[in-house]
Amino acid sequence: MSRNTPEVRVPRLVGLMGVDAREAARSRGLSLNAPDRPDPGGVVVDYVVRQYPQPGAEVPRDSMVYVWFDFGPGEGGGGVHEPRVPPPPRGGLQRELDEPGDPFAVLSPR
Repeated sequence: MSRNTPEVRVPRLVGLMGVDAREAARSRGLSLNAPDRPDPGGVVVDYVVRQYPQPGAEVPRDSMVYVWFDFGPGEGGGGVHEPRVPPPPRGGLQRELDEPGDPFAVLSPR
């Protein structure tokens, strides 16, 4: 879209780091606001987890896009699940399953 168009499409910002989200919005003529951060300009390496308006929405140039860097209460954000305690057993499938025999072996009569 050219700079002269009155409306622009909102880019997908979820999953981007703060600095990249700001640049993606600025390249479309949009501004960012982060209601969950007092200083959104200081957010650099945190990742966007939610945005409004949704990606692909057409909005007037110079509009504000709201982004959140933290999940709200009850919205998920389970965090890092590693390392698991207790760790999984060693040996994988070899430990859990018996080795199969030769499926084409002929049993000799006794």
